[in-house]
Amino acid sequence: MDMRPLRHFLALADTLHFGRASEACHVSPSTLSRSIRQLEASLGVRLFERDNRHVSLTRQGHHFLEYARDTLEGWEQLRQSLMSEARALTGEISIYCSVTASYSFLYDLLSEFRTRYPGIELKLHTGDPAQSMARVLAGNEDMAITSRPRQLPEALAFKSLTRSPLVFIAPRDGAAWLPPAPESPSAEQWRDVPMVLSESGLSREVSDTWFKALGVPPRIYAQVAGHEAIVSMVGLGFGVGVVPRIVLEASPLRESVSVLPVKPELPHYDVGLCVLNRRLKSPLIHALWQEVTERR
Repeated sequence: MDMRPLRHFLALADTLHFGRASEACHVSPSTLSRSIRQLEASLGVRLFERDNRHVSLTRQGHHFLEYARDTLEGWEQLRQSLMSEARALTGEISIYCSVTASYSFLYDLLSEFRTRYPGIELKLHTGDPAQSMARVLAGNEDMAITSRPRQLPEALAFKSLTRSPLVFIAPRDGAAWLPPAPESPSAEQWRDVPMVLSESGLSREVSDTWFKALGVPPRIYAQVAGHEAIVSMVGLGFGVGVVPRIVLEASPLRESVSVLPVKPELPHYDVGLCVLNRRLKSPLIHALWQEVTERR
């Protein structure tokens, strides 16, 4: 069975860009365009609205998106189930994580797995960890290494890999606006401190809660995607940031910042692997999931 048209459709629906979609599918843009036209002709409807600048899904395209994902998942589960009987798992698993997670966890997680299942191809995508669960829930990624939110979506399974405290960091060379007694925080001390915080995600939620308890809104200097950029901006003297200690310890700029002994301490960051519960039926996904020893 030729599932390539469905894969081409999903790639274009994900990127809404013929160039990036064709690159992800390892075909030329003209081949991708022809595949989409043939798919639309067989369905008798337009799946995409496109012009020289924009690509968007039509109403019928959004409806077909769910069918395409379910069909490919069902086909992959059946194919892998049949192959697992012969003990020869092959296929592809996509994993999304931050840059820090890519070199903090992936080697330990995947080294033995690659030896045991050489026929499984692993595709790594890196980016803002705040987007991790959304990408898994949307079906754009099979798995993600991310922090556990305060409320885990029912559709997701999560296995913890490690815990790391969230810490306040400041420029090592100091600044006039730094709170003089971070171990005894007060609204007066923190009212004018410039903050470099994540745009979204757990660390931002925790930071906002801490400032709310202090009785003063944070003075936002910058909101960035990804904790690595926070370390860089704090090291340059732009403000105080909040990052997981594991990110700080892995950063090449860790010597340019210092940890503020803020009280009360922020909660720990629970970092682990997440996947859609229904995707655990896939022999490929299940095989990798079984490799993870959950931290208790």
